[in-house]
Amino acid sequence: MKRKTSTGWNAFRVLWASQSVSLLGTGMTRFAVLVWAYEQSGSATTLALLGFFSVIAYVIASPFAGVLVDRWDRRTVMFFADLGAGLMTAVLLGLYAAGWLEIWHLYLAEAMAGAFEAFQEPAFSASVSLLVPRSSYTRANGLLGLGKSAARMFAPAIAGLLQSIFGLGPVMVADLASMGLAVSALLFVHIPAPPVSVEGRLARNIWMGELRFGARYILNRPGLRSLLFSFFLVNLFGTLTYFAVLSPMILARTGGDEVALGLVRTLMGLGGITGGVLLSLWGGSRHKTRTYLISTLFSFLICDFLMAISRSTTGWSLAGFLAELSIPFIVSPYFALWQELVPPDVQGRVFSTREAVQVLSQPFGYLLGGLLADRLFEPAMQGGGLLVAAATRLVGSGAGSGMSAMFLFTSLLGGLTGLLGLLSPAIRSLDTEVSPDWGPIPEVE
Repeated sequence: MKRKTSTGWNAFRVLWASQSVSLLGTGMTRFAVLVWAYEQSGSATTLALLGFFSVIAYVIASPFAGVLVDRWDRRTVMFFADLGAGLMTAVLLGLYAAGWLEIWHLYLAEAMAGAFEAFQEPAFSASVSLLVPRSSYTRANGLLGLGKSAARMFAPAIAGLLQSIFGLGPVMVADLASMGLAVSALLFVHIPAPPVSVEGRLARNIWMGELRFGARYILNRPGLRSLLFSFFLVNLFGTLTYFAVLSPMILARTGGDEVALGLVRTLMGLGGITGGVLLSLWGGSRHKTRTYLISTLFSFLICDFLMAISRSTTGWSLAGFLAELSIPFIVSPYFALWQELVPPDVQGRVFSTREAVQVLSQPFGYLLGGLLADRLFEPAMQGGGLLVAAATRLVGSGAGSGMSAMFLFTSLLGGLTGLLGLLSPAIRSLDTEVSPDWGPIPEVE
């Protein structure tokens, strides 16, 4: 009996729902592993290295993943990437149950997880243009962002509750169950093969030529090159503050009030979910570069400024809610532009290069954020001078004021990134660039 498979929007919805559940499971395991690793080592460096190995493996694997995503069936790529991640979790669970789990096992597991993600993410992103109509790219990416926001919000809470009651093992079991759902769902969807484009025929080359194709494709197109650079800066400035120093800033300014920090983080997650829902209902504007850049301008110029000058949990919660609310309106049109402008049969190589560049901004942001906070902004705010006096009037003084001042710094630079993008002819022209409407691919009876 022939198995019935979903196609088009139905296939996308199945993939989105199952992958969102899988993201929740992965987030739970990562949170629980971080807690376990810190309990074993008591070292912040241990936690930083977990993220480092994941990012480095992702960047190294991306060029190879891009070539294979374009050569192989994309459903197959996602299937084995999810299956590999599940087997990795199963090995960790076995080591933990036997009492053999060590920190170095986690470093290796994070590196493997990064490598699997390097295959899974471009394969999924490149499938969107084959499953939904072009007019729905922004809505589809809004749903993807909604799934990620929900996982970021709920995974720590669920994992923390399970771990506090039952320990690390049941968290991994829940992750395996979510992986099983994602892998099973892939058996019931059909992702059509991409049509062959001129770029795709030209890209067929020896292995090393195909590895370099994604980078050459982006570098030879001023609009995409400028778009990627602007998003690299958006990621960098966001990591400098929201990822690297927001938590220590709130703890420093509240005397270590973890409840206040938890409330701010929860409302930020709620903001991301609200933004994803709103964008999914709206569907987005056809002027995608304008939506992306105006949202970037709002997020940094308004939200970072509010975060900088706030001195209460209410103020930080409002600023964080609005900042996360704006993220889907930045990210979704950005990814939709790439799906519109890059032929589907080379999206694996191009998207892998794009992802590698974007991800590289995060370790730099974490490193710079910590150094700037500890070595420059915090000490400077305890000194004098006209600039410090002006900043003090806005952000106040005392512990954490230097990190608050960093939000003024990113408010200015991030807002400038959005403004310069609006003034860039190369980026603005992307909205009027005409390319074939290649998705979704009609079914052949």
